[in-house]
Order: sequence, then structure tokens, then C-alpha cells
Amino acid sequence: MHVFEVRSGELMESIADQAASAGIADGAIVSLIGAVDAFTVSTMSGTDATKDERTYYTCPAELGGTGEIRNGDVHIHAVLAVAGDKAVAGHLLHARVETHFVRAYVLPALPA
Repeated sequence: MHVFEVRSGELMESIADQAASAGIADGAIVSLIGAVDAFTVSTMSGTDATKDERTYYTCPAELGGTGEIRNGDVHIHAVLAVAGDKAVAGHLLHARVETHFVRAYVLPALPA
């Protein structure tokens, strides 16, 4: 198990860079926890499952999620808690970390 910590910057890029530095091209992100200052999520269209609807949020949010790293690409599904006890969920496309931190717990895939 590897723990990647992001204290500032773009979350997805940082996890990808840290995974590459650790020699991880494929693995499971078994837990993601922390807080972000802005983020973008996508969800499937209500009328066409092949289309994504993207929403950008410029508010802080608590973050929890899971995902995978495949061929060096980070793919995360997350639930983000925003003010007013509301949850935003979806495919995390972007997240900026400034005020707090995020930790990703990554289990590398076993060699084939």
C-alpha cells in the first residue's frame, strides 16, 4: 500500500505523478480522503448514458472516494460534501487543493 499526499495543486495530476514516481502504472485507489477548494465532476446525462454532464464548483468541499489507476491514468469516483449538508457525487475530473490536504491510499496491481 502506498499513501500519496497532496497538500497543494491539482489533485489528479499529483496522484498520477506520485504513482509514476513509485512505478505504479496500474492499481486500485482504495480510499481517498481530504478536502479541496474547487472541483469538477461529471455524471451521465439523464437521457443519454454515452454523454457526460460536467459541473464546476468553486467552493470548498470534504472529499471521499475510490478509483483506479490504469496505464498511468487516474480515474476517481467521489462524493464531496459542500455547505448546507449537501453531497455532490460523480466522476472527479479536476480538484484543486490549497487549504487542507488529500490522501490517496493506493494498492498497486500485481504483475500479470
